[in-house]
Amino acid sequence: MTIIYRILCLLGGYCFGMIQTSYIYGRMNGIDIREHGSGNAGTTNALRVLGKKAGIIVFFGDLLKAIAATVIARLIFNNISPDNVYLYIAYTGLGTILGHNFPFYLKFRGGKGIAATGGVIVGFLDPIMILSAAVVFFGLCIITRYVSVSSICLVLMFFVEYTIFAFNDRYYFDLNNSNSKAAMIESVIIVGIMTVMAIYRHKANIIRLINHEENKLFTNKKEA
Repeated sequence: MTIIYRILCLLGGYCFGMIQTSYIYGRMNGIDIREHGSGNAGTTNALRVLGKKAGIIVFFGDLLKAIAATVIARLIFNNISPDNVYLYIAYTGLGTILGHNFPFYLKFRGGKGIAATGGVIVGFLDPIMILSAAVVFFGLCIITRYVSVSSICLVLMFFVEYTIFAFNDRYYFDLNNSNSKAAMIESVIIVGIMTVMAIYRHKANIIRLINHEENKLFTNKKEA
């Protein structure tokens, strides 16, 4: 049964993730956002191509769909399997990011999943992690003006912080129970997969950063 729960979480999250805010907003304005700017269906490209209003709408749209998916998973599994609720939240979050990054109806051309990852972080309902994520992402955006740097640091912080908290019995896992401990380790692996996927999706940005060719926020409307 637990395998079915995992699959349902992935599928449910994927359905939420396929709500492509930037694509929908772009179509409302007569364009396919994936054919402009960087070609990415995400917040930064929407901001550069369609302006600040579009960037804000897309950011909150992608954030909220991930929050909705993970909160629904929490409500369901708090009753079904309270000891492993964070494992199922993690699976739902992974599904949401997969749906955002690889929506089948858009030929698997989606975004990079950073705003959605932010929504997953909020969905864990851990105030320390939420505050840390906000400080890291927005702080680095202000300091460096590189969204890619802020995004990569955000997902790395998410993985490190979740791992530390999970191993220190913050998320209801019973570390004296072998099954619960295995579920905890599995949840850390799922969060690690989200992190690796986000970094991989930024591989072109990393190359541009190394070559000092990455565009800063609010300087160019067009990515290199």
